[in-house]
Amino acid sequence: MARRPTIKDIARQAGVSESAVSFALNDRPGVSQDTRARIRRVAEELGWQPNSAARALSGERSGAVGLVLARPAHTLGVESFFLQLVSGIQEVLSAARTALLFQVVEDIDAECAVYRRWWAERRVDGVLVVDPRTSDPRPALLEGLALPAVTIGEALFPDGGAAAGPRGGTGPFQARSHAPAPAPVPVSSAAPSASLSSVRADDAGAMAQVLEHLYGLGHRRIVHVAGLPGLAHTVRRMESLRAEAARRGLGPDQVRSVVTDYSDAEGAAATRRVLAEPDPPTALVYDNDVMAVAGSAVAAELGIPVPGRLSIVAWDDSALCRVTHPRLTALVRDTAGFGRLAAEELLAVLAGGPPGVRISERPRLEPRESTAPPPAHT
Repeated sequence: MARRPTIKDIARQAGVSESAVSFALNDRPGVSQDTRARIRRVAEELGWQPNSAARALSGERSGAVGLVLARPAHTLGVESFFLQLVSGIQEVLSAARTALLFQVVEDIDAECAVYRRWWAERRVDGVLVVDPRTSDPRPALLEGLALPAVTIGEALFPDGGAAAGPRGGTGPFQARSHAPAPAPVPVSSAAPSASLSSVRADDAGAMAQVLEHLYGLGHRRIVHVAGLPGLAHTVRRMESLRAEAARRGLGPDQVRSVVTDYSDAEGAAATRRVLAEPDPPTALVYDNDVMAVAGSAVAAELGIPVPGRLSIVAWDDSALCRVTHPRLTALVRDTAGFGRLAAEELLAVLAGGPPGVRISERPRLEPRESTAPPPAHT
């Protein structure tokens, strides 16, 4: 096995002392410019890289950021959202020569334990926090540890962020604004921390688009097959659905949500239950693409034509939605761009900037063949 080059190896080949190598590689005074250049050239030829653990112990940055996911592991392999999110994160981090330390745990307590361990071991310089909870212990913990963090997926302001949103910016993702900033959130969501950065999404506005589309087609019995009930974005979507339904005179007996674990199995099971009811829904809205495809398969198995008797909408568009027959109406958003935005914000904070708020564009609904008016007799 090849041995990693050391400072001693560099010193020997460059013909200088080990202290001179240390000065040169750490940008400290004490060596001439010519000597510094020679030492760095030799280090590059030998393939030397700094020891991140040693640098962390000396108070320098580790060169890594962390991402912990507290979700059932069996739900991750088939869900495209996190794959796209991580690809966007990794794109930015790779360009900055920063590593991503990723771990999956069973629950929020285990996630907090990972943060404490990473902080004690100086394993990461900061963390990306996903799946904000309705009652979330993580912001207070991260503030207490003084561990820089960016929360991904917090609520937008009730007015859509126009009044308190980021200054400037063009394109699908707008420029960062610096905290503290007003942070009102939907009723059941915990208020975000003013000392942590965040990337915010308009889940409520997206759900309003979905209901407007289905209501406009004539649907009056709609079920939302939601994700995990403790997640803030699940609550926001459910609350928005109820509010938009009430605004159109539809009660909870007509429009409602059922919760799942995001898996195809639970998505299929929920579909079977609601379609077996005496007055089954004429439209189903699924919180991810995998459940939507599973629901479409259940409808086909039961002999219920889509969209002839049942319309289907998927929350996140993917290749699955586009190759399924019929193709699924879906909310389209740049999930990889969402990840890039979060990574850029964390790097900005690590570079010395203040905590900021970034706002992603609202997803747009892409109507396809899976939605149509309900049968006339319904």
